[in-house]
Amino acid sequence: MSLPAPKLPRVLRHARSIEAQAFEREDGLWDIDTRITDTKTRVAHLASGDRLPGSPIHDLWLRVTIDTRLTIVDAESVSVAVPYPGYCDSVSPAYKKLIGLNLMRSFRKELRERLAGTAGCTHLTELAGVLPTAAIQAFAGDVLPTGDKGSDEDMTQTPFQLDRCHALRRDGPAVEKYYPRWFIKTITNN
Repeated sequence: MSLPAPKLPRVLRHARSIEAQAFEREDGLWDIDTRITDTKTRVAHLASGDRLPGSPIHDLWLRVTIDTRLTIVDAESVSVAVPYPGYCDSVSPAYKKLIGLNLMRSFRKELRERLAGTAGCTHLTELAGVLPTAAIQAFAGDVLPTGDKGSDEDMTQTPFQLDRCHALRRDGPAVEKYYPRWFIKTITNN
């Protein structure tokens, strides 16, 4: 299922892709590699020169290395394509400021404080915003207990994902069905 068909004819003008991949390393750390690309379907007239249709205006990469407590122990970025070569791509060292941040403790707030505005690249900083959920998805079932393997009766602690979204609220029908041990009946439940 996808979005409903548009009500009026339309023409694609811009495409943005965000990709995240997680890799478990031999040393017990994890790399989260992220990438953002922007392309146009027409010639883009930039101050630094024209870009042909489909040529990236932005092709930016950000890698963080994290431990199993979700603390960033290393960070690096690479700017493959930028609108202002020699300028945009000079900000990469600033992303070392991510080292020491924890992806689950005020990460986005700390990210903005360290790298918003002229302290960083708007696009790389926006890309860094996907790191917490990408890491959680990577850790689910491997590092963080989910209760999805076998019976939730074997779990000694609450599955980490409960009460983190609407569908998995502890008083909701999904938790009652899939994680009955952790279900909390409230007055609003029938």
